Amino acid sequence: MHETCEKPPAGGENPRLFVFNTGFLTQRRVRRILGLAGYRLRLGLPGPGDMVAVWGGSATVRRGLAVAARRGVPILRVEDAFLRSLHPGRAGEPPAGLHLDRAGVHFDPSTPCDLEQLLARAPLDDTALLDRARTAIARMREAHLSKYSATDPDAPAPRPGYVLVVDQTRGDASVRASGAGRAAFLEMLVFAQEENPGARVIVKTHPETRAGFRPGHFSASDAGGRVSLLNDPVSPWVLLEGAAGVYTVSSQLGFEAILAGHKPRVFGQPFYAGWGLTQDENPVPRRQRRLTRAQLFAAAMILHPTWYDPFTDRLCELETVLDNLEAQSRAWRQDRLGWVASGMRLWKRAPLQKMFGRTRPMIFTDDPDRARAAHRPWMVWAGRAGPHHAGATRVEDGFLRSRGLGAELVPPLSLVADDLGIYYDPSRPSRLETLIAARQTLRPDQRARAERLTRSLTGAGLSKYNLGGHPPALPAGHRILVPGQVEDDASIRLGAGPVRTNLDLLRAVRAARPRAVIVYKPHPDVEAGLRPGAVKAGGLADITATRCDPAALLGQVDELWTMTSLMGFEALLRGVPVTTLGAPFYAGWGLTTDRGPVPERRTARPGLAGLVHAALIDYPRYRDPVTGLPCPVEVVVARLASGAIPRPGPLNRTLSRLQGLMAAEAHLWR
Repeated sequence: MHETCEKPPAGGENPRLFVFNTGFLTQRRVRRILGLAGYRLRLGLPGPGDMVAVWGGSATVRRGLAVAARRGVPILRVEDAFLRSLHPGRAGEPPAGLHLDRAGVHFDPSTPCDLEQLLARAPLDDTALLDRARTAIARMREAHLSKYSATDPDAPAPRPGYVLVVDQTRGDASVRASGAGRAAFLEMLVFAQEENPGARVIVKTHPETRAGFRPGHFSASDAGGRVSLLNDPVSPWVLLEGAAGVYTVSSQLGFEAILAGHKPRVFGQPFYAGWGLTQDENPVPRRQRRLTRAQLFAAAMILHPTWYDPFTDRLCELETVLDNLEAQSRAWRQDRLGWVASGMRLWKRAPLQKMFGRTRPMIFTDDPDRARAAHRPWMVWAGRAGPHHAGATRVEDGFLRSRGLGAELVPPLSLVADDLGIYYDPSRPSRLETLIAARQTLRPDQRARAERLTRSLTGAGLSKYNLGGHPPALPAGHRILVPGQVEDDASIRLGAGPVRTNLDLLRAVRAARPRAVIVYKPHPDVEAGLRPGAVKAGGLADITATRCDPAALLGQVDELWTMTSLMGFEALLRGVPVTTLGAPFYAGWGLTTDRGPVPERRTARPGLAGLVHAALIDYPRYRDPVTGLPCPVEVVVARLASGAIPRPGPLNRTLSRLQGLMAAEAHLWR
């Protein structure tokens, strides 16, 4: 039996941890991670059974080490994990995880730290562990995640074929621990030019230097000839893909270069040097083991760090951190330039500001000329877009919207922003269509995530609005659920075929299935008297299921027929056969029986998991109603399932009641 690899024990049950750095007290996230890891922070002098914590290579380390030596207690060295946040810590953003090391610190080669001992001695041969490592590397590459992930994958990058030289900040602890300084960086730059005659040399500045927090070792005076400085927030993965070689002293970008397939030239002694994956100018003699990229990653990113999930307030696995950082980096990249928005009703503006305006406040204007003059990305509410909105991104509610109706002014938990079209308009390609086609092939982890999500949704009985209400007793027989729709809805106007009304839909189903038990479910907005589309279904439907949970009905029927209703997608999640008479986004991919005008361009066959991944993971933006942060879909599913959703304020409820009296004038607020 293989030896298991575990983190070092904390050294006693709930040890007291004495600190001499105010950062431990002022950084709430750090305190919380340490507390969840079993440490109790204290001030004063430690005694037997206690420990002293020091932070990385900060100026207060000597104080903590001296106290620990005098009192005869062990040290816990604390540092940021290698996937930290969007922005550097000096920008005030908390870390996603910590390295908690009893033996040393990963950037100081003078003492073998816990991480080095894992790399040197742990078996690192477990198939499941290495599969997790390879998958996580692929996810980081796909989502362009790095230690600081506030980078733009679409930013202009240098023409491929250059040599990448990585700068670091002056006074950096890893540079000092490697015995390096400006002279070492200048020597590295000379080596890069001599060993690559004729090649362009790109010097990548550090994010803290770009943000103005600390200077680097290189400046404009070092550029010239073949050498240029790059300050733009280009994704490290894009830079590494275009590089012919990578030179570093001790930067984490050297670690990421290994993950990207490089064998970087290393002039310091970082944790990733000495394992056969680097060209070492100053090797560490005791490091003799040869590792694969997956083994290096498994130890450094899975086994050693202590990761934290702010949405559950618990310690977590790396995969949860990847979910969270994917959502947060996507939001930053889309919002970093700010948005100007048109066609947004007053009640929608606050939720939009919370979703899209965290980086820079949104500007609202219905004047197209003023919107274009703002020199920002432009969005328009999809249902109000017209020819004068050419080039604007269409915005709509997501498919897991809320616990309550949009027509009742309940704010959404998810929104979609489509730069090509909009999902309910089959007359033109949409971003969702491209995402669905791209998910025809899934990695095993992507398939597993989509299947877990499907089980969570169906197990909790979740749907778009999650209104609740028990379904009526249904007659025996072959039951067909027919969901009614809002007849002036854009999905009907743009996506329906010859059958365009609820009455005609019922007639078509009855004609096709004369002996079936037809269950008609009116649309919730219509039932609430807020939108048009009410019909008298008697004579065509065997039962009209009013004021009940649509998801509960899906568990009791054998088929679903629809024009374009989202309930068709929700039926597919539950294994219910679906027939479409229009062209909803989920039709045409081989998962439905299509009797409507489905676009011929939908030729991919993604399977249900691919459709779920595209429609619920890739396409929408989600906002956690508890923390207010951008979040992955799983967080919203958990909030909806638990009911942890703030209720609309009294103003929204009053406005929604007024809307009920003016249903015929719905265009005033839609």
